[in-house]
Amino acid sequence: MKGPDSFEDYLTIGCMRCSKGGTDRCKVLPFVDELRHLQSLLAETDLVEEMKWSMPAYTLGGKNVIMLAAFVEHASLSFFKGAIVDDPKGLLVKAGENTQASRQLRFTSLEQILKHEDDIRSLIAAAIDVERRGLKVERVRHEVAVCEELQSKFDAEPVFKAAFEALTPGRQRAYHMHFNQAKQAKTRKARIAKFEQAILEGKGMHDDYRKK
Repeated sequence: MKGPDSFEDYLTIGCMRCSKGGTDRCKVLPFVDELRHLQSLLAETDLVEEMKWSMPAYTLGGKNVIMLAAFVEHASLSFFKGAIVDDPKGLLVKAGENTQASRQLRFTSLEQILKHEDDIRSLIAAAIDVERRGLKVERVRHEVAVCEELQSKFDAEPVFKAAFEALTPGRQRAYHMHFNQAKQAKTRKARIAKFEQAILEGKGMHDDYRKK
């Protein structure tokens, strides 16, 4: 499925990363007004609008600063270095439990955006300042447990184990998290089998999609 080429495409067909893209069930459609208004605030700045990962991204000097997107229950602005963006009112939230650097603003209505418009502008300006100054988020390395099914495969197939250990730490961590999130052993085995060839080829979970 071909993704959107522009912001307007995104509003019309969504990201096209699921079967609902391009249909009247697309998660983007309920938040078109909210997305347009958030885009107008971003357009007031020096950020450059691009399409990345099939969503509108806003960059400074080629560096990712903010992502604009719609999810099932909200529209959001995602700040790539949100963890170190000055946020005196505590409006930014983590996208997930294991998120370290990025933070989000989430909105369920245009009225909510209008109410916090000045705060949104301030956070966007603060994110731009972080990027201009070249600040970086200090990441904390967390050891991720190897699930029993993966360990069994390592023990049975040394070549597979060597291929996995040759992956970058980020790719290894993504696989560990994906496998460990499955509650049932048969699901963990199925996930490992699904990505076996990619791991043997030195690829991360999303490498093929990013190339597209």
